[in-house]
Amino acid sequence: MRPFGELEATVMQVLWQRGAPATVREVLEELAASRSLAYTTVMTVMDNLHRKGALSRQMEGRAWRYSPIRTRAEHSAGLLQAVLGAAGDRDEVLMHFVADLDAETVASLRVAVEAARQAQTP
Repeated sequence: MRPFGELEATVMQVLWQRGAPATVREVLEELAASRSLAYTTVMTVMDNLHRKGALSRQMEGRAWRYSPIRTRAEHSAGLLQAVLGAAGDRDEVLMHFVADLDAETVASLRVAVEAARQAQTP
């Protein structure tokens, strides 16, 4: 899994925040507050995200309505898995990662590990 480019990430952010499918025009309207983009630019980015498997789409009238395939959390977890998969020594990478976490995040990580362990136990 590869990280999104800058504009792809911005479009995904809009769709994740909406929590509902959106047309190119709707995404463009939300982006217009912070940047000046052409309709065709947003359309191309959303079509590319669809071809890459990040968005699904469904025809509604004459427009496509796009939805993220994965949640923001699922996407982020996939990126972490990709980093670990590319690491030469996963254990060493994990040790450095955990060493830099604050106590609250370490506690959250312990809870997540325990939940995953329980989910794997039949």
